[in-house]
Amino acid sequence: MRISGGVTKSPPDRDLTAVLAENLAALNYAALSSADQTQIKRLVLDHVGVCRRGAEQPWCLALREWAGRYAGSGASVVFATALRTAPNVAALVNASAAHGMELDDTHDSSVSHPGAVVIATALALGIQHQISGGEIMAAIAAGYEAMGRAGRAVGASDVIEFGYHPTALFGGFGAAATAGKLLGLDGRGIASAWGLMLSMAGGSMQFSEDPLGTTVKRLHGGYGAHNGILAAEFAALGIAGPSRALDGRYGLGRLFGQHPNFEELVRPNDAPLEIHRISMKPYPCCRLFHSTIDALRDVTENFSLDPDQISEIRVGGPAIMCTQHMLRRPVSVMAAQYSLPFSLATSLVFGPDVYEAYGEDKFEDARILRLADKVDAVEDSEMEAAFPEHFGSWVELRTLNGETRRADMLDSIGTPARPMDTAALQDKIAGLLAPLDAVPEISEITGAVESLEQEGGPARLVLLFAMAEPKAV
Repeated sequence: MRISGGVTKSPPDRDLTAVLAENLAALNYAALSSADQTQIKRLVLDHVGVCRRGAEQPWCLALREWAGRYAGSGASVVFATALRTAPNVAALVNASAAHGMELDDTHDSSVSHPGAVVIATALALGIQHQISGGEIMAAIAAGYEAMGRAGRAVGASDVIEFGYHPTALFGGFGAAATAGKLLGLDGRGIASAWGLMLSMAGGSMQFSEDPLGTTVKRLHGGYGAHNGILAAEFAALGIAGPSRALDGRYGLGRLFGQHPNFEELVRPNDAPLEIHRISMKPYPCCRLFHSTIDALRDVTENFSLDPDQISEIRVGGPAIMCTQHMLRRPVSVMAAQYSLPFSLATSLVFGPDVYEAYGEDKFEDARILRLADKVDAVEDSEMEAAFPEHFGSWVELRTLNGETRRADMLDSIGTPARPMDTAALQDKIAGLLAPLDAVPEISEITGAVESLEQEGGPARLVLLFAMAEPKAV
């Protein structure tokens, strides 16, 4: 069996895949504390707002057209349409929409985006099968738990280094856990669904090397939701997946990891759920840059410094900041959002939270390009050691008059250490929806999320984001 360094090592004595599956099967709404419930609702609020805006992106309009082929195949809602389809179809489109804004939540230690995958899965199946809001909330918690723990066990930093995208790789396992619970699978059934999911696992980082072929990254959330639902549905039919999908000899950790730590699959009794280890994104760019933007805010006195007075910007951070994010001339929105030089430059010119600043009309903006050329990045050993538990970085800015300013930032705004409050989250969603027609008010959305566990709560929430079905003639 191959692991890093050519050493052979057997799987753990205990079937830790089964342990995690049993723990998730036992996780029900009654086991959720008030803090758990509040956090899940915050995650849902963030998700539905980002998903609704993402549904209007050009590539998502194409997905909505594709989903129209399956109209009437189920009751699940495709956001921003009158379509009702099978859950796997709706979840693919909705999860892709939510993952397509670079504003969906992040589980830092697995470097993955669980909200897009897990919540899209939960709402699609919840509406299809008329499942209570409480059960949906428990299934969401289970999906975050599965995705986060699998990611930490496999080793997210190694996964990225060797070319796999964590959201794509781990997302299906989170979706399968969520779907399995909503379909009534027990621990053995969830583990079997993971066994089926294992043969669909993957997701290349090649999009980060290509200036044009970047849209596939948007689909990585959708692939996970779609495949996880299929795996759970097949397991519910009695189609058996192999055991030990996460920690077996040819399981996820051995196939994709370099130094897997399977004890991460086991949750200590006093440990908080993974939903409390989530960062929310105020800025529409790669999560890795958020601490850099916060540091840039400090050295520019809240972006009040005239950008023309800047002669150089040096950034220190994790190694992948230098190896995967230094494209200076992006020609797609995704590539721009994944470019450190472009993201810092557009933050200086337009502000850090303006989604439109990454539009195609900005790719030739002389102000942005001049600033992007002044950005350089170096690996910082301390920030590398802290990654991925912390997405930290520092910024050293030099002005034309010879002044040097520096700020170090370990935890950015939106992390568990510096969480966005409810008002900031509502402002984010209201701002995203403001350019759209026929969208609900933020008060309506907040009210529906707050009553999610009440009778009819899931349908009340989802139907806020659905267009009315055309009347029969």
